[in-house]
Amino acid sequence: MTPRILAATTGRILRQLRHDRRTVALLVLVPALLLTLVNYMYADQPAPPGQPSMFDRVALVMLGVFPFVIMFLVTSIAMLRERTSGTLERLLTTPLGRLDLLFGYGIAFGLAAAGQACVAAAVAYWAFGLETAGSSALVIVIAVVNAVLGVALGLLCSAFARTEFQAVQFMPVVVLPQLLLCGLFVARDQMAGWLQAVSDALPLSYAVEALQEVGAHAEPTATMWRDLAVVAGSVVLALVLAAATLRRRSG
Repeated sequence: MTPRILAATTGRILRQLRHDRRTVALLVLVPALLLTLVNYMYADQPAPPGQPSMFDRVALVMLGVFPFVIMFLVTSIAMLRERTSGTLERLLTTPLGRLDLLFGYGIAFGLAAAGQACVAAAVAYWAFGLETAGSSALVIVIAVVNAVLGVALGLLCSAFARTEFQAVQFMPVVVLPQLLLCGLFVARDQMAGWLQAVSDALPLSYAVEALQEVGAHAEPTATMWRDLAVVAGSVVLALVLAAATLRRRSG
């Protein structure tokens, strides 16, 4: 990868994103609106003595889950459009490398995710009174890394889709199993052995655990840093695999 080419690629993607108002609205407003829905769902449920409220537990995890899902959807379709329109084929005839392109996507949407996470966290903490033992800054960092994970997996899956409809079909294959097994609905240590083994292989499980560590501990824990490292490593691995499988056009 060349830093100059990577910076130019990131700038191009950010300019495209800035002019797509519907996508910007999806990235910034939808997580906040969904958190509003979560707040009203649990507004009348009192917190057990000495334990966080149901809203605190669910909203904390959703701050990481919503960016993951939205970024997966947006980037898988965006890359597919570049390929089907012939833009990708023209770009790859220039000195632009595949890693430059995909890491540029990761950086550009990571910056967008930072804005998304800040808005969602502001709504959760200051509008709805979300309480966590740890710092809100750590929650934002984990949410951003999780959003970039969605970007990386979306880019990887887009290589195997020929149409936007096929790209969307990857959501129940890639995203939903991770949502079901991440520990949000059932604690991972209470799952059947084989389900726990599957959960241990899915990166979203570590992102959720990292958020739960921030919610339960005032200081960053070794488990939180380990989980964050696993998610970041999964991002790099997915981007490298996406570069290896990227096709110039949809055949």
